[in-house]
Amino acid sequence: MTAMKKINSKAKADTNTGFGVNANNYGGRFVNKNGTANVEKRGMHLLHRISWYHTMIDLPRWKFMLILLLFYVGMNFLFALLYYAIGIENLNGIDASGSNWVQFGQAYFFSAQTFTTVGYGHISPSGFLTSLLAAAEALIGLLSFAIATGLFFGRFSKPTAFLKFSHNALIAPYGEIKGLMIRITPFKNTNFTDAEAKMTLGMSVEENGAKTNKFYSLDLELERINALTLSWTLVHPITENSPLYNLTKEDFDSIHGEILVFIKTFDDMFSNTVAIRTSYTFEEVIYGAKFEPMYTRSTDNSKTVLDLDKLNAFYSVTLD
Repeated sequence: MTAMKKINSKAKADTNTGFGVNANNYGGRFVNKNGTANVEKRGMHLLHRISWYHTMIDLPRWKFMLILLLFYVGMNFLFALLYYAIGIENLNGIDASGSNWVQFGQAYFFSAQTFTTVGYGHISPSGFLTSLLAAAEALIGLLSFAIATGLFFGRFSKPTAFLKFSHNALIAPYGEIKGLMIRITPFKNTNFTDAEAKMTLGMSVEENGAKTNKFYSLDLELERINALTLSWTLVHPITENSPLYNLTKEDFDSIHGEILVFIKTFDDMFSNTVAIRTSYTFEEVIYGAKFEPMYTRSTDNSKTVLDLDKLNAFYSVTLD
């Protein structure tokens, strides 16, 4: 049975999703697990299609620090070579009795003092070329540290939705019917209010002899909650109007589909609205399972304990 025959005829497809309908032009999933669009841009020079500011802001912390360190070491190494090429005798106070490596090392640390505008005064430039090079290095150092400071501030002040999604989506019992369930939880000491959720189903189906992308808005049990302090299980009831109504466990294993999830909430820490998104392919949907509870009362009954390590915990159940 084809995917088109499996789609519930009562489900109404969306046309304003922002994704193309020609399935032959799409490769892989629509949205990556980290929420970024699964798109590779070509046809323009790298310097024009990449925002270096956004790249540096979004880099993992260790990569960001490594780039700053390599830039600092590399710039000082370059200027040390230039000082050495002009002539080490033009640096007053340098010990010229040592080996070439010792002299180069002294030029390197003089460069570091000039680049950071520390200027201990032990070594000073002499002559026009050396003084000009030192002045240029000091200017570059000031501008570089201003940029680095801006990047540090941007990384720390960037509004971020500190929310985690469960690794899998579940098809679980929901009253007398079934429901598609996805769980999210805050994982830092933040306060989220006015949380909103949207869920969209995307499927590649064959229609009139051609593959096409179909998108369906999935109704949620709750699309908005006042406060997101514990876990929130997003539930799409699989009713007779749901596009998932006719799908069985075998269909989730064989049909190419993707569930897109969008979360928007207000973060008191940033005093700003933050957003996050992710997706689940049908391969990441567990048919016949329920999430284990994430929170319990403390032993002294004075607090609610949220076990973050249980975000992805579930157990198997039998579905009719």
